[in-house]
Amino acid sequence: MIPQPLPHREDPVPDTPFGLGLQHVLLAMPRGGEDDARAFYGGLLGLTEIRKPTVLIARRGVWFRGDALEIHLGVEDPFRPARRARPGIMTRDLDLLSIRLREYGLPVEMDEFFPPYRRLISEDPFGNLLEFVTPRI
Repeated sequence: MIPQPLPHREDPVPDTPFGLGLQHVLLAMPRGGEDDARAFYGGLLGLTEIRKPTVLIARRGVWFRGDALEIHLGVEDPFRPARRARPGIMTRDLDLLSIRLREYGLPVEMDEFFPPYRRLISEDPFGNLLEFVTPRI
């Protein structure tokens, strides 16, 4: 059997037999980081904190939702920020987000290595990498 070439990112890809979709992303945070998470994910990004299921409250952490995004922050002890793995988050206004991240004191690295998107790499207050993308117009 001759191997078929991989599709390009822009090519249609068939559905899986499982109907897969991303429900949430889980990121780690240090013990006691809930207020910093609320300031960043709730305050800066504008996500709404959502109630965790009762059986998970004792594990600490905090969950957020907004638009088509849900992020769960869970306590990891000992904590190590994710410095390579990261969520890719779509945004309508990459430029405004860049300004807000800088005002918050976080690094902002813009790059052109992910066509057909403009891309910004930053981090949350715990050092977890975050990737924000917006389609090129």
